[in-house]
Amino acid sequence: MNKILLIDDDPELGELLSSYLGDEGYDLESCCTAQSGLKAFKKGDHDLVILDIILPDLSGLNVLGKIRAESSVPVLMLTGKGEEVDRVVGLEMGADDYICKPFPLRELLARMRAALRRAFPPPLTEDPSVPPLKGQLRIGNIIVNLDTRSVLVNGEPTHFTAAEYCIIELLATNCGKLVEREKLMESALGRSADFDDYVLNVHMSNLRRKAGSSVSIKTIRGRGYMMTARNQAEA
Repeated sequence: MNKILLIDDDPELGELLSSYLGDEGYDLESCCTAQSGLKAFKKGDHDLVILDIILPDLSGLNVLGKIRAESSVPVLMLTGKGEEVDRVVGLEMGADDYICKPFPLRELLARMRAALRRAFPPPLTEDPSVPPLKGQLRIGNIIVNLDTRSVLVNGEPTHFTAAEYCIIELLATNCGKLVEREKLMESALGRSADFDDYVLNVHMSNLRRKAGSSVSIKTIRGRGYMMTARNQAEA
């Protein structure tokens, strides 16, 4: 059973989600302040955090920073419809996704499941038509380790969130080929192709910043992205 931590100052939301997610097979722990949420996070072994940006004692962005300083656990932000700047900052700081209040419970559940699949992918099923990915992918000065889901940039371990890792693995697996935006949205982020691709834009910006000049990630306007080794891009 996945353990979920909710940090939100609305106790009624906590009760609602505890009942709803409990019926879906999740164990929810609810905290109404940033400090109690951080204390619970340090004590617990949570698989995902649902974090409100507006908290009574500390900004949710500050909480996110403290979580990211010690953990890569998936974080799903709860935001208001007018908090676009905060959403951008949260994604840049390492949040995996966001959902605007008020939200349908089924949508929250879908976002949670997508984030958990990225962080804890199921074992590959035996399919003779699809060769399993094993070992490492080396593109320019980046090494993507498919077994440990880790990345080396210029020989140094570099932290990528689960969402960023899924994107870079998909780009690296298709090195030198166009990867459509729709494929990245659906395969890497678990969002439908007709959903606003705002989250993808921020994750791509983060990925480029972390990769630096080690590889080239081109935007193919109106279509998608292509990763190549730097010397290939300049050829």
